[in-house]
Amino acid sequence: MKQINPALQEHLDSGTTTLAWCWRLIRADGLSFGFTDHDRTRAFDGTDFEPESGLVASELRSGADLSVDAQDAEGVLSSDRITETDILDGRWDAAQVEVWRVNWANTDQRVLMRRGAIGQIRRGRLAFVAEVRSMAHVLGQTVGRTFQAGCDAALGDTRCGVDLEDPAFNGTGTVTDLLRDRAFSASGLGGFSAGWFAFGTIAWTSGANTGRKAEVLGHDVTDGVAVLTLLEPPVRAIAEGDSFIVRAGCDKRMATCAAKFANTVNFRGFPHMPGQDSVLRYATRDGGHEGGVL
Repeated sequence: MKQINPALQEHLDSGTTTLAWCWRLIRADGLSFGFTDHDRTRAFDGTDFEPESGLVASELRSGADLSVDAQDAEGVLSSDRITETDILDGRWDAAQVEVWRVNWANTDQRVLMRRGAIGQIRRGRLAFVAEVRSMAHVLGQTVGRTFQAGCDAALGDTRCGVDLEDPAFNGTGTVTDLLRDRAFSASGLGGFSAGWFAFGTIAWTSGANTGRKAEVLGHDVTDGVAVLTLLEPPVRAIAEGDSFIVRAGCDKRMATCAAKFANTVNFRGFPHMPGQDSVLRYATRDGGHEGGVL
């Protein structure tokens, strides 16, 4: 149950109220922003909540179960506080959100209605709609390890131990020919065999995507020229001359861990666990049930 400021409760009981909604958004980079649907700037807890900032919220949707409650916040891209560039660059992804009900005539009279995080952001030509998810969405995240055949470590992390800064596992290249929105030919990678960078990552060092990273889906070699295909099209279009650093990838199989990285001592999967073929076996008359290894 929420604890309401006695002065605010008295204001609510008066029958004539001066209430406004205030939203405080805290991005992953630590910057905080305040917005309000009131027509003047309100301030509390060290944050200025600015009006006419292009942010309007929908109704609150809440349930008594553990489902994720949600609210939509709609804004215009002409706001100097929320720009299309910041949205494209992912600066608002998973930003923390506080929703306050405030007496705009006396901001000491306020109550925190809910906390949440920015979820899906849908963009149009002139506006955006951001989903505000309740804290219950954290309960849907996987916690702990999973019993599976493949390795569950991230290539290069402390559990894996592979040094991706080793020249054998990374290369510097330049886009020479754009094939599709997420596929291109590149120079500078002639010393690597096909598939070496598949499932790896690429970090752009020049061009419109400078500073961004992306996952590599495929790495082919055609007539000695490397062709990289990204998992998703980048936020901004790739152009000839864009440079990048690409790092090797891993398909999480023990055979790859041994042959490519000589790192089986740190393999974090269970390669000998029974697969679905064992689960789906059934009794037959032609043997195969002598108790041996399947």
